[in-house]
Amino acid sequence: MIGFPRTHVPVCESTQLLLGPEAPEGAIATADHQTAGRGRLGRRWVDAPATAVIVSVCLRPPPKRRAPELSLVAAVAVACALEATTGAAAQIKWPNDVLLGGRKVAGILAEMRGAAVVVGIGVNVNQTDDELPAGAKVPAGSLHSLDGVVRDREAVLAMLLAELDRRYAAWCDEGLAVLGPELNARDFLLGRAVVAAGLAGTAAGIDGAGRLLVATPDGTIPVESGEIVLA
Repeated sequence: MIGFPRTHVPVCESTQLLLGPEAPEGAIATADHQTAGRGRLGRRWVDAPATAVIVSVCLRPPPKRRAPELSLVAAVAVACALEATTGAAAQIKWPNDVLLGGRKVAGILAEMRGAAVVVGIGVNVNQTDDELPAGAKVPAGSLHSLDGVVRDREAVLAMLLAELDRRYAAWCDEGLAVLGPELNARDFLLGRAVVAAGLAGTAAGIDGAGRLLVATPDGTIPVESGEIVLA
């Protein structure tokens, strides 16, 4: 079961550094604040102390599954947890951001640790608008900025881990296709003009391998990874 054992510290550089390659599957590390939180492509993840859910999870996927797909597995789990928590519809911005009301409220970072994958998840829960980073291409938000409610972060974490436990088990058994309907129903980029890994076109969905499909004049091209810019 995801969530045990748990390591918690008040402050750390990054919870990603608290889980080594020897950690058992399901182990988590949490913190009230990170001093050097990391996002995808070397970006920083900034949090105000004691306002966010910050958790890293150790997973040991079976050899038959593609570890990079775990970012999308986690994104579906986070989206479902936030919908259950807020009652608002969540969207997934491929490959690792979760949005509410068009604002980024959560991000995911998956990193290999030998045979394990450490999945870091940050959710903005109780930040006020002036505590959120400014200037991002997709504006930052929090659950509090959405509806004004101050929430118990432990309750949000418990919901998130329960959803991740279910989605991860389904993915291990059946692959990413089993999450396809949930993923595509929340596809923020669908139909938008994008530049993906240097390729300009229109986002046309996410395929069964978790790749972003980009429709161009030369045909629809799957993109494995890279920078995504709204054109």
